[in-house]
Amino acid sequence: MKSSAVHRLRLVSAPEGLSFLLLITCSVLKRTTSFDAVYPMGWIHGVLFILYVVFLYVAWQERRWDNKRAALLFLLACLPTGGFFAERMLAKEERGEYPAKAEPAAA
Repeated sequence: MKSSAVHRLRLVSAPEGLSFLLLITCSVLKRTTSFDAVYPMGWIHGVLFILYVVFLYVAWQERRWDNKRAALLFLLACLPTGGFFAERMLAKEERGEYPAKAEPAAA
């Protein structure tokens, strides 16, 4: 079983994205019907978002990502479907398919 920081971040990214979409749906339903699940869905999404940010920070430190990659992953967490794109990107990173950071040439 993988226990790296990237793996933990990948495991929480898709549920975080799904919870964001469900929170938006609950918000629309609250305003158009008598259905009100915003409070519990907000808590669920909030906990998942905080976990995502914590795991992002740990992975950033562990993998020594540049600021651009960390900012991109954070931005994806702020977009309604971004968690799914982040999950795909992190899965490629785990498999070694994501382009690695270029090492400086030896003189």
